[in-house]
Amino acid sequence: MPRSALQDLAADAYVYGFPLVFDLTQVTRLVRDGVGTLPPARFNTFAHARTLTGPEDAFVSVNNDVVHSVAQLDLSGGPLKLHVPPTGGAYYVLQFVDAWTNSFAYVGRRASGTWEADYLLVPPGWQGEPPEGTEVIEAPTAIASIVGRFACNGDEDLARVTALQQRLTLTPLRGNSRPKGIPPITRGVAPGLEFFERLRTWTAAFPPPKSDQAYERRFVPLGLCDSRSPFVSPDATRAAVLRAGLRDGQRRVEEATRPAPGEEPGAWRSGLHLFDYNCELLGPGTIDGPQWRIADRDRARLVRAVAAHTDLWGNHGYESVHAHTLTDSEGLPLDGRNPYTLRFEVPPPVEAFWSLTVYTEPEGHLVDNPIQRYSIGDRTPGLRTARDGSLTLHLRHDRPSGLEADNWLPTPEGPFRPVIRLYQPHASVLDGGYRLPALTPTRPYRRGRHVGRPRPF
Repeated sequence: MPRSALQDLAADAYVYGFPLVFDLTQVTRLVRDGVGTLPPARFNTFAHARTLTGPEDAFVSVNNDVVHSVAQLDLSGGPLKLHVPPTGGAYYVLQFVDAWTNSFAYVGRRASGTWEADYLLVPPGWQGEPPEGTEVIEAPTAIASIVGRFACNGDEDLARVTALQQRLTLTPLRGNSRPKGIPPITRGVAPGLEFFERLRTWTAAFPPPKSDQAYERRFVPLGLCDSRSPFVSPDATRAAVLRAGLRDGQRRVEEATRPAPGEEPGAWRSGLHLFDYNCELLGPGTIDGPQWRIADRDRARLVRAVAAHTDLWGNHGYESVHAHTLTDSEGLPLDGRNPYTLRFEVPPPVEAFWSLTVYTEPEGHLVDNPIQRYSIGDRTPGLRTARDGSLTLHLRHDRPSGLEADNWLPTPEGPFRPVIRLYQPHASVLDGGYRLPALTPTRPYRRGRHVGRPRPF
């Protein structure tokens, strides 16, 4: 194969395989080290955060609305019984994500209600008989993740959430074998080619969806389908071409994350359709419809890589919509040296709740402030709406005077990025009928520097 063609093929392989490699790397990290408020937890057990996140949690764009409960599943040893406690109408969601980052099932307020229930989580192709009273959820890959989010109305609500977490359990069935885990990669791989070796090893262990299996055979010339590693002692010229292709693939994903040209000043960017690449692995709680499918598979693979890069384990838009903006109504970067207002003619329409959070830039951290308010939304005590039903929020570093302080969300002294989250968004959000307003500066602008950042789950 000509050198240029091999380099292009390596770039395609990066776009295709990045979600799998990044996902399993993060799974390993959470099992071994934990992350943020989540402690480490072995496979098939839940790691529970016990506090709401704050400025002391130096993690990019942490969520201050919910408390997380996350489990890394290894179903290679057999099924697991999942017990879910009743939440009495309170919002929660358990999102199921396979090793290729496909969200394949949901359990929670929107998907299944808030009553007590039992589920049987089974590996691909399982043919057994489930225990009575359990609903089967089949994972597309033996390694998968449960990403749980429990709405929490401040520190005073933590005891309620903790009690729910303690009743959220995973139990192996009697007769299960020892799980196999994530296979290690071959030792001695040439520097810079570890990505390809991980992709080769983990693709064999966790095959992709059927729609990708024929596409994957394109990578035979790269050695990604070989039974033994071709990346230990490769020809120097070939290794250089593979590394160049890897860089090309990384640039392709980075470029796809940039805003489209001609974006309106102050426009909010949402991931409404960022997770619609999964078209065939749609289990309980998912919505199967043309508006939630990216039919063009080449585009779907690129979107999947972008989603893993910027928003690993994010929800489908019908579960929650997260949007951020980088500029104000005049198209200028947001900076805390300037005060802003955000006026909603109609507050965001949701079935559950919504909130607005501000993060420092470029760090992406919550903003330390004297009133310890890190987000504001429809659950904020004392939030004031006007007689006409409109709602005006005040985003500024210094405390506003009078009643405006009730609707104040503190900003840092420098560049910042607001993120709005809508849980169980109304149909008008999903069909584009409802649009978020731009932030409006309330005095002459002081220029600052701004850098965008992705967010985690």
